[in-house]
Amino acid sequence: MTRNSDILCIGSVLWDVIGRSASHMRQGSDVPGRITRLPGGVAMNIAMTLVRFGMTPTLLTAIGSDPEGDELVHACKRLGMDTTHVYRSQDLPTDRYMAVEGANGLIAAIADAHSLEAAGAKILRPLIHGPLGYENTPFEGQIALDGNLTLDLLEEIAVSPAFARADLRVAPASPGKAERLLPFLKHGRATLYVNLEEAGLLCQREFADSESAARALLERGALRALVTDGGNSATVASAQAVITQKPPSVLVTRVTGAGDTFMAAHIAAEANGASIDEALTRALHAAATYVSGETPL
Repeated sequence: MTRNSDILCIGSVLWDVIGRSASHMRQGSDVPGRITRLPGGVAMNIAMTLVRFGMTPTLLTAIGSDPEGDELVHACKRLGMDTTHVYRSQDLPTDRYMAVEGANGLIAAIADAHSLEAAGAKILRPLIHGPLGYENTPFEGQIALDGNLTLDLLEEIAVSPAFARADLRVAPASPGKAERLLPFLKHGRATLYVNLEEAGLLCQREFADSESAARALLERGALRALVTDGGNSATVASAQAVITQKPPSVLVTRVTGAGDTFMAAHIAAEANGASIDEALTRALHAAATYVSGETPL
């Protein structure tokens, strides 16, 4: 692994353009609020939270060589991430994500991660051809992977010898891309982090709670599953144990990035030696703090 790096974060690193309003919104609403532009993307959100918990993530992603890309790479470095192995495309623009949030939650969002998808396996070269790893001497550390990659590339990762010894943690980029995680059910190689809706899409059925969803993912072949259900419950399930907890009650002021924060906080807690129960507790508290708007992430 890159010197001083604790984990690889593979997936989308882009600009988040988020419009937030304190008003309840519906289709066609036109209300006052705030519009911000911040570094975002699933891999980036995970990496930012890992930095907060004292870890140093290495990014594997595609970022354009345009001015927006230069600014984004500089922001990543300033935030404490290793960008040495980022694929800088000469002909693809830097990706973007746009969302609108009201007092009643996420109203709409569009993820433009076409450059990441077009770059494909190029972002994985440091893991396959060095210096991070090789197929005959695979990487053995932690990897956080997001579902913004193409299904073909995710299927390749699910069986590639280059990932055979990694502690692989995977999350879908959104419910619309949840089914891209099916290769990891088939091959049982990863810990999956999903919400109740995403679990239902992966299992092709509806679930009443996080525990039933987590158990179903294990039955479908997941190595381990963590399922969240908003403010209702969260469950971590493996062959060794199934634990369910209720998250703290907080006033929700934002939702974009909450799942990524939960995943990163859980990874960091386990990296610091927390028990199964304690790691889940810490992740839920971190996510609750995030959605309440009490942190600058």
